[in-house]
This record gives sequence, structure tokens and C-alpha cells, in this order.
Amino acid sequence: MVSSLDSSVGTERNVVTEIPGPLSRALQARRTKVVSAGLTIGFPVYIDRAEGAILVDVDGNRFLDLGSGIAVTGIGHAVPELVDAVSAQVAKFTHTCFMVTPYESYVEVCEELAALTPGTFEKTSALFNSGAEAVENAVKIARLATGRSAIIVFEHAYHGRTNLTMALTAKNMPYKDRFGPFAPEVYRVPMSYPYRDGLSGADAAARAIKIIETDVGASNVAAVLIEPIQGEGGFVVPAEGFLPALSTWTSEHGAVFIADEIQSGFGRTGYWFAVEHEGVVPDMVTTAKGLAGGMPLAAVTGRADLMNAVHEGGLGGTYGGNPVAAVAALATIKTLRDRNLIARARELGATMLETLSSLQRDVAVIGDVRGRGAMVAIELIEPGTTTPNAAAAKAIVAYCQQHGVVALTAGTYGNVIRLLPPLVITDEQLADGLGVLGAAVRSVQ
Repeated sequence: MVSSLDSSVGTERNVVTEIPGPLSRALQARRTKVVSAGLTIGFPVYIDRAEGAILVDVDGNRFLDLGSGIAVTGIGHAVPELVDAVSAQVAKFTHTCFMVTPYESYVEVCEELAALTPGTFEKTSALFNSGAEAVENAVKIARLATGRSAIIVFEHAYHGRTNLTMALTAKNMPYKDRFGPFAPEVYRVPMSYPYRDGLSGADAAARAIKIIETDVGASNVAAVLIEPIQGEGGFVVPAEGFLPALSTWTSEHGAVFIADEIQSGFGRTGYWFAVEHEGVVPDMVTTAKGLAGGMPLAAVTGRADLMNAVHEGGLGGTYGGNPVAAVAALATIKTLRDRNLIARARELGATMLETLSSLQRDVAVIGDVRGRGAMVAIELIEPGTTTPNAAAAKAIVAYCQQHGVVALTAGTYGNVIRLLPPLVITDEQLADGLGVLGAAVRSVQ
């Protein structure tokens, strides 16, 4: 158990102005004049500082963070180990471009990734800036290594906002609408979604595989790309057996199994990687978000024979594996180990699932409670049906915001509330946040 964590900014939420406050409103007015309207803001309060699980805005309001910047600050905000590592590196040098004059921290991150990702085979990595870049490069590598072009993705998937990753992403609005045409040779098949399809993992996999074999052809498939737990799609946890069946099929047919662990990786689900819950060993893993504790860093890690099939100069980028981001990753990994935060994720998950399942029994608006570790969601429905209730999700998030809690929506239908608390959140803070969420849910009944 984690309790009574000291903090220079305070450990409790505290709303002292209207939300948003006057200084945040002034900043929002400035933003409207100079920032593209294509960038939305879920919560228009402007943050001044943060520590642990607390965000402090420019008006002095303290918010309990149950989103971690969308699963990025898993080790918490302003963690001393990370601050010290980044500060020391900035004082040394901030950039040389690894492809011009390399440095040790890049190599160290790749060593850690080789050790942490599933599989005992030899692995190599390439570092990038964002999750979308990692996914795009994983697809490039799979196509080159196999000599094939077809990429299999799933309903409700989210893989990024570049042209190729928009093609891989399922949801049209807001990610894809009128941005096409998109990259070709991407084929979408049904995801295992137990709440909505009622299928076993084996049956859901058989359904997907039948479509792949009949509509695409096994010999044309370069890779099967999947989030072990879908993120933006609504924290969809596939039925047990679905992922192993797909992994087995790719091995049998010479395709590459790519696990997109960008949101689910680095301890978030109670293992280093979500595929470990079912013992799945991917050929390649994409990571970002929680990898570097808030600094921009992403990676593709995979079987050395695949990764090294790429010709010299075929991978890279000016900023990929930046030395400041690299040392942040090393500090993040060390903090996860030293503070035993992966076990903590399991504790948090048990508490959230128990509390939210109890709430579900008392209200009709929650259709499903699901997740693993500190990656938990509730799916909201019209009472007495399975019809998605996006209006309830929006109202619940708004209630939480007004009461000093940051919560996030998700889901293809916009009807899911996802919880991604920092793994350093205290027991008291989590109970407080879940209490506010419970009151918010009851308010929409």
C-alpha cells in the first residue's frame, strides 16, 4: 500500500476558483488567437506545476490526475529521479543526432528494451519520437522483412495520426475525417469485444482469421498489428485466448505479430507489457507514452532478424532517441523497478475494479467494468439496453472536472470513461478520486 506521500504542491485536490479560473480563461483567449482550432482541449485549465498525482493550475486549483497525460506519466509528475537525470543531461548536451555522433544512453535504452520485452530471442531496437512514428516504422520493417504488403488491423483500433497510422486507426471522427486518401493495403477485421460480441477468445479469433484468409489471403499478410488492450477504442480487453490464437496464426503463416503497447506498456497493466497476461511473445513491440515519463520517446523492439533486415540508413530521424529523452527513459525504468510500481499497478487495479463493480450494481448506466492493472474503464449505456451513452460520459467528465478530478473519455462511441492514474497515487487519493467519480455517475442516473 502507498499512503501519505509527501508533496511540495499538496496531496489533496482543492478547488479555489470557478473552473476554469480567471487566469486559465485569459490563457484560453490567447490560445484561441494563435493555436490551430484543430487542436481540442478536454479541460481548459492551464497547468503551472505538478507532482505525484496532483496537477496545479495557474489559478492555484489542485486537481487529482486520473489520466497521467494519457498514460504517459506512469511514475508520477516531477519524480526526483527523472528530474535529476534530465537536468544533468541538459547540462551536458541536448542533441547531436544519434546517426551523426552517437551516445551511450541510446544504446542503454535499447539494452533495457531487449531485456524487458517478451521473448528470449535476440532483439534490437530503433528509437523514435512518438507512438505513431513507432507504429509506422514497425509496419515498414514488417513489409521489408516479409516481402509482403498487407497489414491486418482491428475494429476500434487506434494507432496514430500520420497518414499511414490514420489508415490503421478505425475511428473516423475526429482522427480521419476528410484527411484521406490513406495508405493502401490495410485490412480491418473484428476485434474480440466480450461485452458487445459475447464470443470466447477462440471463437472471436476464428472469426477474424476466416476473414483474413478469405478476404486478404494468408500469403499476402506482412503483419497483424494489435493493441493487447485497446486504448482510444475504449479499453477493450479481448477475451482470453484471442491474442494467443492470432499469434499462433501469424507464426504458422510467416507473418509478423506486432503488439502496439504504446498505451498499455511499461507497468500500466500490472506487467511490463500487457501481452504478458497471456504469455504472448510478439515478433515486434511498439512503445512510447510511459517509456520516458513525459519526455518524447518511442521505440520499435523486435526479433533481431526482422529489425536487422532493414538496409543501412533505412531507419532513423533527426530527433529519434534524443539524449535527454533517453536518460528520462532510463530513469523511468529504474523508478518502476525501485519503487515496485508494477506490483502497485495490480493493487490499484484491484481497488478500482472492486469499487467500480460495486458502483455498477447500484446504477443502471454502467454497462461494463473492465481493465487490467491501472488501466480500467467503465462503459456507459442507456439503462436497460446496451446502447452507447456518450452524453452520460460527457456529463460525468464535466462533473469530475468541476470537482477537481481529471478523467478521460474514450471509445468508438464516446461512451467510455477510462482511468489511468499515476502508479504513485496514494490510497487516499485514489479513494477520493473514485468517490468523486461515483458521485458523478450517480448524478446522471
